[in-house]
Amino acid sequence: MSRSDLERLSREELIELVLRLQRPEKTSLTSSKPPATDRKERREQAKPGGAKPGREGHSRVMSEDPDAVVDHRPDCCACCGGALHEDLPAEIVSVSEHIELPEMAPTVTLHRRLAVHCPTCGVRVVAPAPKAARGTPFGPRLHAVVTYLKTFQALSYERLQAALSDLFGLTLSQGGLMNLLRRAQGRFRPGRESAVSALRCATVVASDETGVRIEGSNAYYWVFHSAEAVVHQASPTRGAVVVREMMEGHRPAVWISDRYTAQQGHAAAHQTCLAHLARNVAYVVETSDDPVPWRLQLWLRSVFALATRVTDLATSTLAAKRRTLDRQLGAILATPSHCDLTRDLQAKIGRARHQLLVFLAHPGAVEPTNNGSERLLRPSVVQRKMTNGYRAMWAAEGEAAEGEAAIRTVVDTARLTGSSPFSTILKTVGA
Repeated sequence: MSRSDLERLSREELIELVLRLQRPEKTSLTSSKPPATDRKERREQAKPGGAKPGREGHSRVMSEDPDAVVDHRPDCCACCGGALHEDLPAEIVSVSEHIELPEMAPTVTLHRRLAVHCPTCGVRVVAPAPKAARGTPFGPRLHAVVTYLKTFQALSYERLQAALSDLFGLTLSQGGLMNLLRRAQGRFRPGRESAVSALRCATVVASDETGVRIEGSNAYYWVFHSAEAVVHQASPTRGAVVVREMMEGHRPAVWISDRYTAQQGHAAAHQTCLAHLARNVAYVVETSDDPVPWRLQLWLRSVFALATRVTDLATSTLAAKRRTLDRQLGAILATPSHCDLTRDLQAKIGRARHQLLVFLAHPGAVEPTNNGSERLLRPSVVQRKMTNGYRAMWAAEGEAAEGEAAIRTVVDTARLTGSSPFSTILKTVGA
């Protein structure tokens, strides 16, 4: 805005402009911005981390199945010097562990094909090619280790190459690592198809997306999940077409997401993420002296408190509390305000009003927030920050549904039943 534009403003307009400029910047606590974007000085003023006073401590659990047990018993009395024979009863005073990793070195088996001349007819007979000599020389466990380190520890090809060299003494080129990873990814296609099929039968589905770089261009990484399956999907678009193609006509009873338009209208009912709204409310409370945002904040706290015991209450009780909360919200939204931030907040919440308390009609099955989707996306965000995205589309999405999205789909779906990532990868690659 130029000087002449400022001179034409009225006194009230100038006051409003100054007030807008004095508003605090949004942080991770008052918006959907990630914590890494918070100002450094705010982080320096934050309270130190670690356990708070009064918190119950935790210690490492001793192994229930040690490889060896060594008893240390005294051989003579410290008082009189008498001998303490091994047949005397003893009691355990303390237990400690010594844990060490075995030397890690690859097991290399050299397969040699031999030829022998038949002593009867003199024909030279060559042994058939062994199975190990066909295809890749690398075994399933090596494929699983590379897949795990690349996908779930966010190692770049350069760092992965160094890790294999330093830890195992293996020298592999980055191109060789890429081919190895691509071979492993093909094993996850059936598992991904099973997860997609389960998702298309789910009653409750949640979704979210985040930005990602693929082949130097901006793209999007999506996640869809239910109680039975988790499906990751990379796409060049953020549009609703991604959801429609994923669900293939299936309409769940409830969809959970933020207020982004592309994620609306895909189910019979929609639960808006209350955590997003809570951060928006927190910003207006911090910025404005208006009492309406403060009342909205108290209302949200009541909703979150109710959500913690939603499975303990009868259906009639939940219905009564829902009517009470909706009536309270209506009164708050109808309160006049002279603050533009408050009016915008009232309008935003008013548009989503019918989507705020859907979880009360599905106790235990629908969460009031979309934090589950954000947790599932977090590893992909870390991968993006560590490696700056994917070199090629096949690495993110894959030809015929292969790639990192397929790996994360199979692993995260297996996690729902308690399986660890590496064991799932090893089982899938070795199948």
